[in-house]
Amino acid sequence: MKKLILASAFATSILLVSACTDKEVAETNNVIASTKAGDITKEDLYEEMKDSIGTEVLENLILLKAIENEFKVSEKEIDEAIKAEKDKYGDSFDLYLLQNNTTEPVFMKKVEFQLYQQKMIESLDDVPAEEIEAQFENMKKEIHARHILVADEKTADEVSAKLKDGEDFEKLAREYSTEPVAQKTGGDLGWFGIGKMVQPFEDVAFELEINTISEPVQSTFGFHIIEVLETKEKELEKTFEELKPEIENNLKAQLFEEKLVVLLKNVGVEIKDDEFKSVLNEYITTDAKK
Repeated sequence: MKKLILASAFATSILLVSACTDKEVAETNNVIASTKAGDITKEDLYEEMKDSIGTEVLENLILLKAIENEFKVSEKEIDEAIKAEKDKYGDSFDLYLLQNNTTEPVFMKKVEFQLYQQKMIESLDDVPAEEIEAQFENMKKEIHARHILVADEKTADEVSAKLKDGEDFEKLAREYSTEPVAQKTGGDLGWFGIGKMVQPFEDVAFELEINTISEPVQSTFGFHIIEVLETKEKELEKTFEELKPEIENNLKAQLFEEKLVVLLKNVGVEIKDDEFKSVLNEYITTDAKK
């Protein structure tokens, strides 16, 4: 999965679009700029923003609704947080806004979103020590693997059944895989370590025994059938203690994203605009994997 909420970009994009999403948007004659070549209406601006940043903004708006449904932030908390952030800049606050090409309302919204995010982070369980250690062990490991990537679960099950019947992996990769290079590679991915593949793929691949073929694994790219051919150890430049904070943060981020999936289920999201039907695919994929 892709992300924690990026509060600054999140706030800016939401404010841009929310400025165009009130009931006035429906009034196509609501002119916000006039030229000799023609007028620009709120509807024009909304449609342009919808096309350029609409997917990102809608995703973030839905995520915010889901978080707000679970966690509460009081006006007092918001005011105190905004004051604390502004005090950091003192008399240079206006200069800070200018240098960052932002406005005070965007700054205030950013602080509010950070508060919601912090509430959610504080609600997460601590990462077990054994998970940190296991991730460190995986970081010392490289694997040589191959996969067959298909678009849907039905095809994945079909390919999986053929592999169980003893059909050749490379042949099936060339026949079925949606990955263009599979025609040449037979699905061979070469050697790679942790952090090179999408999370659902890595979660399975680094736990597979050599010459064992996985069940279909769903990611944002489709469905993977994975086989690990070889493994080897690699030298790390940093010690466990040096890498521990980074590992813990990465695992915490995974918990954050898993929590988002639960919150989205709790609010029962229904996308009504066909253009945005796929906006939550990444979160739906994560849920399907569990």
